[in-house]
Amino acid sequence: MSYSDLLPAVVSAAERAGSTLLKYYSPTSRPADRKAMYEVGMQAEAASLAVVKAALDGVAPNVGWYDDDSGEPVPAGEWWIVDGAEGAVNLVHGLAEFGVVIVLIRDGEPQLAVARQPIGDLTYVAVRGGGAFLNGERLRVSSKQDLDAAIVAASQAGNGSETHERFGATWAALADRALLVRNTIPTTFPLLALASGQYDAFFQYEPDLPGAAAGTLLATEAGGVATDLAGEPWRPTSTDVLVAAPGLHRAVREVLS
Repeated sequence: MSYSDLLPAVVSAAERAGSTLLKYYSPTSRPADRKAMYEVGMQAEAASLAVVKAALDGVAPNVGWYDDDSGEPVPAGEWWIVDGAEGAVNLVHGLAEFGVVIVLIRDGEPQLAVARQPIGDLTYVAVRGGGAFLNGERLRVSSKQDLDAAIVAASQAGNGSETHERFGATWAALADRALLVRNTIPTTFPLLALASGQYDAFFQYEPDLPGAAAGTLLATEAGGVATDLAGEPWRPTSTDVLVAAPGLHRAVREVLS
């Protein structure tokens, strides 16, 4: 079965899992502490993942399931990489930017990606070599050429004060040059906006793998350029990521370096 043939089943799984997430969502939700956040977030993710796994094991039984919390490199072969509640912190706070992310990676290259945002009924899909689409409409990245007209997005890294200091320095450097620099989570959503041409560039230190893998495939299939901050092609083993419209990638990388 080709990846294009597999795509409808993946979309169906993502849509059903997204509906499952809505059972844990309320626009008036305001958790009192981290314990409450984690409890709801973990319950939502577990329920969503169960839906995805049951659906995809039936149509692609030979594809393995990679645990991105393992810390191990993605092995050779075909693997599902899934975040059943991407943006769980948003979900538990009554914010709309949460959903389900499903990626199929083969030998270290994302081949298929589906990102489902149940609020708004939005489904983003991409198959390598086949373009990127939102609800059936083809996506294209921004045509901007000038950094001073660019909206640059970033997503906060979670590992220690040294990384946070580095993030702060690069944010400040970009803020001096770009039209606007926005910091948001989760990783997937600014990359979806980039693929749609709404944002012009995105960077992150130590990104989460499901969001980075899905987002880079969607953005590159929409015409964007995805590398690490050194300018090498982005891979699942990369420790940072820079994705931008082709007319801006070099300028943003020069600032970040």
